[in-house]
Amino acid sequence: MATGLFVGLITLDCIYRVDHVPSSDEKLVAEESLLVAGGPATNAAIAFAALGNQARLAGALGQHPLADLIRADLATYGVEVVDLTTQLRSPPPLSTILVTAATGDRAVVSRNAVGRQADPAAIPENLLTDVDVVLVDGHQMAASHAIAIAAQSQTIPIVIDAGSWKPGFDSILPLATSVIAAAKFQLPSQPDTLAALSALGIPEVATTHGPSPIQFRDRGTAGTLPVPQVTVQDTLGAGDILHGAFCHYRLGAPFPNALTQAAQIATQSCRHFGPRTWIATAHHQL
Repeated sequence: MATGLFVGLITLDCIYRVDHVPSSDEKLVAEESLLVAGGPATNAAIAFAALGNQARLAGALGQHPLADLIRADLATYGVEVVDLTTQLRSPPPLSTILVTAATGDRAVVSRNAVGRQADPAAIPENLLTDVDVVLVDGHQMAASHAIAIAAQSQTIPIVIDAGSWKPGFDSILPLATSVIAAAKFQLPSQPDTLAALSALGIPEVATTHGPSPIQFRDRGTAGTLPVPQVTVQDTLGAGDILHGAFCHYRLGAPFPNALTQAAQIATQSCRHFGPRTWIATAHHQL
């Protein structure tokens, strides 16, 4: 069993499946609803654990009663939580997510980690003990940078979920062994994301484009990988799940193979409402 450390955003997600996104002053009754822990690193940690590993999640949680709901949900999936802001009393970030039933598209409103940046001094000395892979999502940049430096010194692979450009990425990206970026991710004044990431000396880089092929560079060799086509029910968390699954598969397979297998898991997640229903299917396949 491998151990992965996931560093970044921890939210409480209120997810609604709706016929359409309401317009101004419109009231709408949802077809379904969910209340779950969320955030890129959080969803990736759950995916990693669901594939048979031990997941450790480090982020800002605190003492607010709503944080207990998050802890309980994560405990269901066996995810160990390392709270880097134990004295914080404000509520965790609440994300409201509307999933359009006909298309699976999602609309998200969230505070992310605004006002909840952890002090690197709060990082436990034993955080990287027995860790086989580290993933960071950029929402706890100072802590992530310190952890990445420590991981690099121990030759632990570092995977970066590059969803959107955030201040501080310029110092942490060169530490990565693998970067998987969303289509909208772009380095400042660098229109070619793959080329720009490769120029930083990152061995393995890729960009995802929803149902379109994944573009990648593996130590300078470029290529594309097809993404399975399915009837989409919900795209929420698919990219996060891809990152968590990639961390699992990359420990035992070359970069393109790990991307392909991770894309299959992420695609399966889109066949269901909510970011967790796919897990039962994955367990059946394992």
